[in-house]
Amino acid sequence: MTSSDRSQAVGVKTYEVRTYGCQMNVHDSERLSGLLEEAGYVRAPEDAGEGNADVVVFNTCAVRENADNRLYGNLGRLAPMKASRPGMQIAVGGCLAQKDRDTIVKKAPWVDVVFGTHNIGKLPILLERARIQDEAQVEIAESLEAFPSTLPTRRESAYAAWVSISVGCNNTCTFCIVPALRGKEKDRRTGDILAEIEALVGEGVCEITLLGQNVNAYGSDIGDREAFSKLLRACGAIEGLERVRFTSPHPRDFTDDVIAAMAETPNVMPQLHMPLQSGSDTVLKAMRRSYRQERYLGIIEKVRAAIPHAAITTDIIVGFPGETEEDFEETLHVVREARFAQAFTFQYSKRPGTPAATMEDQIPKEVVQKRYERLVALQEEISWEENKKQVGRTLELMVAEGEGRKDGATRRLSGRAPDNRLVHFTKPDQEVRPGDVVTVEITYAAPHHLLAEGAVLDVRRTRAGDAWEKRNAAPEAKPAGVLLGLPTIGVPEPLPVATTGGCGGH
Repeated sequence: MTSSDRSQAVGVKTYEVRTYGCQMNVHDSERLSGLLEEAGYVRAPEDAGEGNADVVVFNTCAVRENADNRLYGNLGRLAPMKASRPGMQIAVGGCLAQKDRDTIVKKAPWVDVVFGTHNIGKLPILLERARIQDEAQVEIAESLEAFPSTLPTRRESAYAAWVSISVGCNNTCTFCIVPALRGKEKDRRTGDILAEIEALVGEGVCEITLLGQNVNAYGSDIGDREAFSKLLRACGAIEGLERVRFTSPHPRDFTDDVIAAMAETPNVMPQLHMPLQSGSDTVLKAMRRSYRQERYLGIIEKVRAAIPHAAITTDIIVGFPGETEEDFEETLHVVREARFAQAFTFQYSKRPGTPAATMEDQIPKEVVQKRYERLVALQEEISWEENKKQVGRTLELMVAEGEGRKDGATRRLSGRAPDNRLVHFTKPDQEVRPGDVVTVEITYAAPHHLLAEGAVLDVRRTRAGDAWEKRNAAPEAKPAGVLLGLPTIGVPEPLPVATTGGCGGH
């Protein structure tokens, strides 16, 4: 009898949450899982197969032109499965649900619940109401009902977590629909953020990522322009918290006090994700990005001066409406000057409902493709050159779970360096658990990862490793998942790469 069969036999309902898009959606999906588990559901086994969960939740993204096609295609595949399984329910939430509202039920009348970005806490109630009334429940709140971080959570990682410090965005980038769907920026109280981090550390978490759609604008609610740097420094005083990261900042709000806090707070990691979007002042103006090339490169220069080993990553859009060959060359110039460790590059895609979607001078697909290929080739070259500079360095890695797809075949493990570079290292004789820390010497560099082929120099067992071991020791005896906190750093492997212009892509 499978675990799914056992669940059915004892009357326990199973659930599956499918996540699309950005870091904020990953964060929200952990809340949705926590809410369902608190309501008595259990997660469907990974091997259960499509359509075998009692409740399937789609947490959607709206920043891509074909986002709705993808959703309706998935819903269409589930329709016959739902018809053959009495009691099965389908819910759709997230940004696309906030945007399309009643349209979803009209196009897919077999959907039971539609909820928005502001009322994810209502999901269990809406599912029960749909079951009792035997009709679809569509409830879209226009403003935030409860800060997502206050909701029950089923975290994906025992040792690393997201901590949301704000929701919404006050920017008006012409390529981005997210502010219209998630609303104006709303900050959490600093005390609440620090209390959540302390609770997470108490559970064994040793790495947190501060999350916001414009994370370094934190404090705008209270008029304190230095609130974010103060928050970073406060994180430095939390005993047991080894690594602090944040995503994504906006160049407009990136001030010198933040650079100083990064450099002077030992547990704030030497890593910065700073979206560029374009190197052309003309295109930046058309995008309504409130900085220009000189300002952007000035920030990079200051960060490198204060934190010499910092790894800087970015987002770039190729083929924005009106982009000329000269504009594109300006982007290449910034890439050469900034020497990013990695760049998430995107071909411009119309976002329905954004000003850019109706702009004149939309660039032909073949032109965008050629520019994109040139940009990727340049960045690959730079990434490899920058990674080669790591060879010979001795680094402390936090052992990661599931980040090395070939680890089993190569007898290696994988971990993240302080600057977040991925390192595959030789498996030591002694036991090493995700969350533990190993010291290695880098022997080889590839464009997207590093190797440490020699013997591990040191292994430090951590409380985070203890937490991972405890979580995995008796999976059947795990609590219902009502835990504080959030997932691993970066979007987990099974999920799509976070999309530019969406949450965290600013």
